[in-house]
Amino acid sequence: MPSPTGTVDRSPSGYDLAALTPEERARFAADLTTEERRVLLNQGTEPPFCGTLLNNKAAGLYACRLCGLPLFRSDAKFESGTGWPSFFDPVDATHIAELRDVSHGMVRVEIRCKRCDGHLGHVFGDGPPPTFKRYCLNSVSLAFFPSGSEPPQRTHGT
Repeated sequence: MPSPTGTVDRSPSGYDLAALTPEERARFAADLTTEERRVLLNQGTEPPFCGTLLNNKAAGLYACRLCGLPLFRSDAKFESGTGWPSFFDPVDATHIAELRDVSHGMVRVEIRCKRCDGHLGHVFGDGPPPTFKRYCLNSVSLAFFPSGSEPPQRTHGT
């Protein structure tokens, strides 16, 4: 699918990464709860140890709640003890955008969905091998799809 600029933007794993228009983003966001909107659209954070996906042990795929872009597989999830679902490796690194975050008196790396720009959480350099990364996610930023199912894709033009 062409992006708003007319180019085709696909990840190495074959997913459409064309940025959503502000109108498409607003239309898809209309289905979000108040808490999902606060976190995904306004860079909020859910309280630790309360997310619905923190203790999820089922096999499957974690996708962006707003647009459905696959982000992490269950086999990359680990217990970090931080109170948020944590992963050491994304499905495809191009699905995650990283931004410098200097809010709250600290320097961190914020992670967002590459397609819809939804806030996902932060990434830290204290994860397990082989990546040594800890992608610390808000449960409300994610939708879980059990093995054998695929998230519906909400892409530019749909």
